[in-house]
Amino acid sequence: MTTKIPLADLMKQKIVLFDGAMGTEIQKLNPNSEDFPDGKDGFNDGLSFTRPEWIKNIHRNYLKAGADCIETNTFGSNKLKLEEYGYGDKTLEFNKKIAELAVDITKEFSDKPRYVVGSMGPTGFLPSSNDPSLGQIPLEKIREAFEIQAEGLILGGVDALLIETSQDILEVKMAIDACHSAMKKTGKKIPIIANVTLDKYGKMLLGTNIQAAYTTVSDMGIDAFGLNCSTGPVEMTPSIRWLNEQNDLPLLVVPNAGMPENQGGRAVYKMTPEDMAKAMRDFISQYGNVRIIGGCCGTNTEHIALLRKIIDEKQSENKR
Repeated sequence: MTTKIPLADLMKQKIVLFDGAMGTEIQKLNPNSEDFPDGKDGFNDGLSFTRPEWIKNIHRNYLKAGADCIETNTFGSNKLKLEEYGYGDKTLEFNKKIAELAVDITKEFSDKPRYVVGSMGPTGFLPSSNDPSLGQIPLEKIREAFEIQAEGLILGGVDALLIETSQDILEVKMAIDACHSAMKKTGKKIPIIANVTLDKYGKMLLGTNIQAAYTTVSDMGIDAFGLNCSTGPVEMTPSIRWLNEQNDLPLLVVPNAGMPENQGGRAVYKMTPEDMAKAMRDFISQYGNVRIIGGCCGTNTEHIALLRKIIDEKQSENKR
């Protein structure tokens, strides 16, 4: 058994590979109402309890493809999102058990250390906006929603907390603060990775650009910063180039398999594993601060396997 060093230290030693998409892999299984808790369609996180083998197999397949880290199936498991499905009062235990499921899968692999990253997606609210429904929510409610989730994930044994697919930088700030509070409460310190999501023009939903987003949260005690979802790697390039020039925090790059295309009301992602690997190879070759890569919507085990290959090739080159 190889020694498992902290994930923050691993990022300094080598480029770390995250897994691929969870949501689009679940869609391939064609779940129906009977699969979800209480018949609540779209409650993907709840499948960890009603169809745990589905989630275990998705995790397992990504680890077989070479991922160093898998992300918990808790993207929508903050308290505010769980309240929509009637599970708000079970937030802590819900996240703890899903984290434990992922941790158990990593124990099946002894070839190298494997890590579990606690996924924390957005609440669905936009506290920076003046929208009468999405913007009128007390900041303390958002912070509390994330703190309970983070506490559950930590108790479940995750190696890091990932704030991801964020559209409102004020919500990101609340989530980071909540993570620090949860770590203080549990007495366990683990890395915090903060991601934002940009459109093809390099802006968050409310118009925040990458410079403003990074400046806002970079001194809040986070261990890495990055971009995920919304676009493919090509559209992320200008923002990654700018972030790399800051030379402060390790960077995460987790794009979709290209820009989504609407086909019959459904998002389709057409970037091949080969094309994505080529784009990501350019990132890790040109931008030395990129320390984590992986795949978001539309990516699968084939994408991750090729990303594993380019990382290994890069590390072999560095040893020569």
